[in-house]
Amino acid sequence: MGDRRTSNHSEVTDFILVGFRVRPELYILLFLLFLLVYAMVLLGNVGMMAIIMTDPRLNTPMYFFLGNLSFVDLFYSSVIAPKAMINFWSESKSISFAGCVTQLFLFALFIVTEGFLLAAMAYDRFIAICNPLLYSVQMSTHLCMQLVAGSYFCGCISSVLLTSVTFTLSFCASRAIDHFYCDYRPLQRISCSDLYIHNTVSFFLCSIIILPTIIVIIVSYMYIVSTVLKIRSTEGRKKAFSTCSSHLGVVSVLYGAVIFMYFIPDRFPELSKVASLCYTLVTPMLNPLIYSLRNKDVKEALRKILGKRNIFI
Repeated sequence: MGDRRTSNHSEVTDFILVGFRVRPELYILLFLLFLLVYAMVLLGNVGMMAIIMTDPRLNTPMYFFLGNLSFVDLFYSSVIAPKAMINFWSESKSISFAGCVTQLFLFALFIVTEGFLLAAMAYDRFIAICNPLLYSVQMSTHLCMQLVAGSYFCGCISSVLLTSVTFTLSFCASRAIDHFYCDYRPLQRISCSDLYIHNTVSFFLCSIIILPTIIVIIVSYMYIVSTVLKIRSTEGRKKAFSTCSSHLGVVSVLYGAVIFMYFIPDRFPELSKVASLCYTLVTPMLNPLIYSLRNKDVKEALRKILGKRNIFI
């Protein structure tokens, strides 16, 4: 028995994703809900990328970041949603060990990348509003490429570290993950390893990812608000706030859910699943809607594309 309790993760060939603890007859409703939201994620983010790539007027730093944000949203929701929908119909609800590793790695990669992209977008708005005359010089194509590449690099490094630390744990307590995807906190619950080092590394990663990006966003918007309040015309202030409100809405939803999920004590698994839905599906669904409905340039580009289609019809 002692040998069995100290066996390592190499003996685990698969896990069971418990998902939502609801009555079986509600699985159909959950499946349809996930399907609808995921379809909107696909349509919205693919559409946003297509609009940005086809309209020359959107060839600016802000839309370059927004296009990458849509790409990230599309892929990290695709890491989660299809498997969750399959499990609503599956009896076993299993995921292979390799599949679990891949899911955690890709999700961590894209969610961290999104955090850094949102910080880069806040900095872009800061330069555009506070230093408009120097905007084209300071937000050069080279700098934009560096900021995006740096976001993906930070996402990749963080993902490698988190995945490596998580899957060095021993999973001899259970194979049942009380979540609808492989995340490190639910995996902690079924581990019989000493979690001190894992918790230390996880907290360190969360701190160096979330705190710097939040600081950049907060400081950028402090300067933006200060500058906007100095604008004398009401129309000018309204336009400036309208440009930034979309970004602030996205930041609030994403970071609110992430902070609840990873910084609040893990005592309410079902609430954690609901919070996870906010940044795995709800945020990727809302981002294209928020940025398109409140953005004059995107709406004009969409009308132009739809107008061309009507001509050919």
